[in-house]
Amino acid sequence: MRGLEVEQAVESYEKLSGKIWLEALRTEWLVYSEGFNPSKCYFPVKRLVDTLCASLLLLLSAPLFALIAVLIKLDSSGPVFFRQVRVGLHGKEFVLFKFRTMRQNAEQGTGPVWACENDQRVTGIGKFLRQFRLDELPQAINVLRGEMSLVGPRPERPYFVELLDERIPYYGLRHRVMPGITGWAQVLYPYGASIEDSYEKLQYDLYYAKHMSLRFDLRILLSTIKVVLFGRGR
Repeated sequence: MRGLEVEQAVESYEKLSGKIWLEALRTEWLVYSEGFNPSKCYFPVKRLVDTLCASLLLLLSAPLFALIAVLIKLDSSGPVFFRQVRVGLHGKEFVLFKFRTMRQNAEQGTGPVWACENDQRVTGIGKFLRQFRLDELPQAINVLRGEMSLVGPRPERPYFVELLDERIPYYGLRHRVMPGITGWAQVLYPYGASIEDSYEKLQYDLYYAKHMSLRFDLRILLSTIKVVLFGRGR
């Protein structure tokens, strides 16, 4: 009545933090909230950009691929590429490609374990590749195959997806978006190696899902370039 605009705390938190307040989230808010509805041209244009950029990336980085392959073989025994099952769009599983950064059979005695900062399983060259995110270059193959995008939530392993689905509310919503090589959570949140970290990263993933646009994707890609150039990866 006094001309003051009133908004929900979830909306205010979102504007201030760049993430969605998961603890205060309610189903009604998801239903009636603006967002989660990109323009009709967004997905076809995004797929076109993904295909062109991934093809160009593989073509231009071919000499770098060869150099990295040699360094990995000289540093430790095992294959050059690392293949691992991940959960993608609509919960569909796919095989993700990366340069191997850990010693071979690193989880043989432990089973699935989250990677963490200063992980003792990481090889010498692997640490360098992770720091500049060069280990993720082969994921351009997944982009060409239509399993990933350049920008989107980070795809997780089935074991952890099942665990996090039980512990974190609305976790399954992140699978309504194509996973990406980089994303809003990846450039803003440091390292995810626990349920608590996954909870925090989901808040950024939901923010991305709500505000998806080509402009937002470009902003994330530019932030990723800074991370790569200054070696701020994990």
